[in-house]
This record gives sequence, structure tokens and C-alpha cells, in this order.
Amino acid sequence: MTPEEFRQAGYAVVDWIADYWATLPQRPVTSQDPPGTLAAGLPAGPPERGESVEAVLADLDKLIAPGLTHWQHPGFFGYFPANTSGPSVLGDLVSAGLGVQGMLWATGPACTELETVLLDWLAQALDLPEKFRSAGPGGGVIQDSASSATLVATLVALHRAAGGRWREVGVEGRYRVYASTEAHSSIEKAARIAGLGRDGVRLIEVDPQSRAMSVPALRAAIEADRAAGVVPALVVATVGTTSTTAIDPLPQIGPVCAEYGVFLHVDAAYAGAAAICPELRFGHAGLEYADSYCFDPHKWLLTGFDCDAFWVADAGELVEALTVLPEYLRNAATESGAVIDYRDWQVPLGRRFRALKLWFVLRWYGVEGLREHIRRGVTLAARFADRVRADDRFELVAPHPYGLVCFRLRGPDEANEQLLAAVSGTRRVLLTHTRVTGRHTLRLAVGAPQSTEVHVDEAWDIISGAAAGLVPPG
Repeated sequence: MTPEEFRQAGYAVVDWIADYWATLPQRPVTSQDPPGTLAAGLPAGPPERGESVEAVLADLDKLIAPGLTHWQHPGFFGYFPANTSGPSVLGDLVSAGLGVQGMLWATGPACTELETVLLDWLAQALDLPEKFRSAGPGGGVIQDSASSATLVATLVALHRAAGGRWREVGVEGRYRVYASTEAHSSIEKAARIAGLGRDGVRLIEVDPQSRAMSVPALRAAIEADRAAGVVPALVVATVGTTSTTAIDPLPQIGPVCAEYGVFLHVDAAYAGAAAICPELRFGHAGLEYADSYCFDPHKWLLTGFDCDAFWVADAGELVEALTVLPEYLRNAATESGAVIDYRDWQVPLGRRFRALKLWFVLRWYGVEGLREHIRRGVTLAARFADRVRADDRFELVAPHPYGLVCFRLRGPDEANEQLLAAVSGTRRVLLTHTRVTGRHTLRLAVGAPQSTEVHVDEAWDIISGAAAGLVPPG
């Protein structure tokens, strides 16, 4: 493909994306195609001769788009949002065009330095503690996801707890990780990968009302493990749990970790973006105790997947835990000690230029534009919660400090399961579910860039109408 051919094909692809976004509200949010539909529509083997971009785009329309769940659809209220935006897509396009492999400063000086500056910018925008800035002993890096950030935090915590010897002596049965019963499943996966075994994680009970980690229960678990000869290595506290956006009490958890010398990682994958708004920083109270912290701009901050912002208070400790330096990677810049090599801040060696899309987003929207986006989501969620609260058939199941509303029909789980199926069957709205205190609960998460009052009200009308046949009058 010559530069001129690329130019023409690029125009066509950008037009296709713009048309896709423009027509999203008219599309069903989910596909009804049965499993195997796309596979059956594709040729049995690869093409022998090259095809035109027009032919590929035609098949995008015919085969791919109809088989998607449309995460940017204004009726997508499932899981948590996975935002993208025009500036983010353009930044990714530039990154792909440059083709930089930024494993070392030497392999992409601007790639490394832009990332460092952007993570400092984000730390400033979220008002994170100074210890997470690159001017001191800490600093930030972009991981692919909060799951990878948790894995890195786990490895650094084990490195600290074992005095640097965990890689040589093994860890199974020796060390423990603690998180609440509401914490993300990636914590258990990280413990497995790190070699802790299935018993390496202790799940701490939560307060029945707030759904946040019980600090007395955490302390009791740590003391019991110490008495049994097991070393408490890591506590993962969550700001905005997946089920209900509960906020673990960092001001109380932090001193417990400090008392016992336990590494504290704070996972704010979804809710961390809200801290760009000063009035929504309540979840960060006590963050000064944290050894590491992360959130996902790819969830609620208009930056396409994958992009997790991860900070540590002691970058030297992280590098010591993860660095492996073969001869073929040695270079003068690294040997000087004057540069950051982000390969030492993550599990893989290679890394792409993710900072570009974040840079494009920050330059296009500015902090104020991002605040407007977050505040709009919180306001729309509150609007929906008011509708639920005003209908005696329904109940709110948990507080809704951010963009997620957890609710259910009063009564048995079966009615709620039927309600979710009925709403999903319209293909106009996508909700997901969880269990809160054992009860089947519906989740509506606002955050798609195109969602407005019209779409939230439509979602309520669909839910209310579907409920009419499930709940007897009066």
C-alpha cells in the first residue's frame, strides 16, 4: 500500500467509523445472531489475491457490525462503560502509523517521556498524593488494564514481603493477599499467577449496608495469619467495586497496613475517573497510605481500550522486583540511570505508544471537558435512581455515588431474572446483573458518550413496562 493508497483508504475508513457512530442510536444494542453466524458467513480459507478496502468495508457492514454488542450505543448500560472518542481513535491511528515499540527509553525516547508527563498530568488532575509524581521516588505508567496493574502490585508486594527473595524461594503457602468479598476477580487471578496458590487470597467480609470492607475483619485475618506463620503481603482496597461501586474505607485500612507492614494497592478502575471532579474525590480519602494506585481511563474517561493508569510510591522497588536485563537490551541511556525504561514497570517486554491517545484526549477535551462528561453521567444516573425510588414496585439496593444504579423489583429473584430477560429482548437497552446480599439485582451503568436524558428515560420506560406483567397491581 503506497502512501497515496493509504490516504484514500484511510479517508474511507474514517468515513465508515463516523457513519457507524452517527447511526448507533438506530441500531439494536445487541445482536440476536446465534453462535457461529459470523464463522459461517466467512470463506473457508484466506483470499489468494488481495482485495480492495471497499470490499472489506462492505463486509464490515454485512458481517461484522450486525454481530456486535455495541459498547458505544446510547442504550448500553451494562457492565461499566468502555468509552472511546474521536480524539482517542485518532491518537491510536497515529500510534499505529508510527509503529513505535517503546520497551526502552532508547527505543522510543518521546514515547517514554510523553507517558511520564501524561501520568503526572493525570495525577495533578485527580489531585493524587505528591509521592506518585515522577519528580519524587514514585511515578506512573500505562498498563493495559487494572488486572495487569493488580498483578504488578502483587509482584512488588511479594518482593517486599520476602526481602527480595520471593523469586528464588517460592511463595505458595508463605504469603497472603487480602481483599473484600466484593473485590474484582483479577485479584485472585494475580495471586494464582504469582504462585500463591488458590489459598493465597483471603476474602474479607463487608459491611451489609455499605458493601465496603470490614476493617475489624481485616485486622483479625492479618493477625490470624501472622500467628499461623503466614506473612501478610498485600491488601487490595477498592474504590468503586464492580457490583455496587462500594468504597473501601482507606482512612481506616491504611493505618492497619502501616501497622503490620503490608503493601496497600488501591484499585479504582472504574471510579477513579470521577476524581477529576473535585466534588467526587471522596473515594480518595486516605489515599496517602497507598503504595500503589490505578484507574482505567478506558472505562469512563473517553479513552479507548486499553489504557490503565498505574502509579507507585516507590518506583525503585517496582523496578527491582521486575527487571531482567539481558545483554541484548543493554544500552548507554539505560546504563546512565538517567532514563525510565518502562519494560521494567510491567510484565511484558514490549509496549506500544498508548500515551498518544490519552494525549489526544486531554488536548481535545481539557480537564474541564472531561469533568463535564463525568458530571453528566452522575446526573443521568441520579435521574434514573429518582425514577426507581418513585415507583413502589422497585427498590434501590445500594448507594449510587457515581454512574451506576443497582435496583430490583421487590419480591423473588425469579421476577428480576424475567425482567432482565424481557428488557434484553428489546435489544434497545442492555443491562447486566449482580447479587447483593444474595439477591438478584439489576445494574444500570451510565457512561456511553452518546447517552442523554432521552436514552435514560427510554430505559426506564422499557423497564417499567416490562415489569407491569411481572408484578400484580397493588
